[in-house]
Amino acid sequence: MTTSTTTTVTKESKVLSALQEGRTLSSAQMRAFFNVGNPQAVIQSLRFKGFPIYLNTVTDTKGRTRNVYRLGTASRAVIAAGYKAVATS
Repeated sequence: MTTSTTTTVTKESKVLSALQEGRTLSSAQMRAFFNVGNPQAVIQSLRFKGFPIYLNTVTDTKGRTRNVYRLGTASRAVIAAGYKAVATS
């Protein structure tokens, strides 16, 4: 008897693994590559899970600007504010 196991990879986990690989992703890229209907909701969900995701404005060589998300390192002040918010609730 053979058993097969399948793992379900969510759109959220695909976005997270791309960010963890060091990629920056725009909302349009998330829609195109990962079939995400609402990129802002995915990012918000990841932020609520504790991932420090930042929105940066980048300019290409032709002077066009766009907003991209990246995974960063939270500053000590942000972490302290989080602990303070948890302690008061």
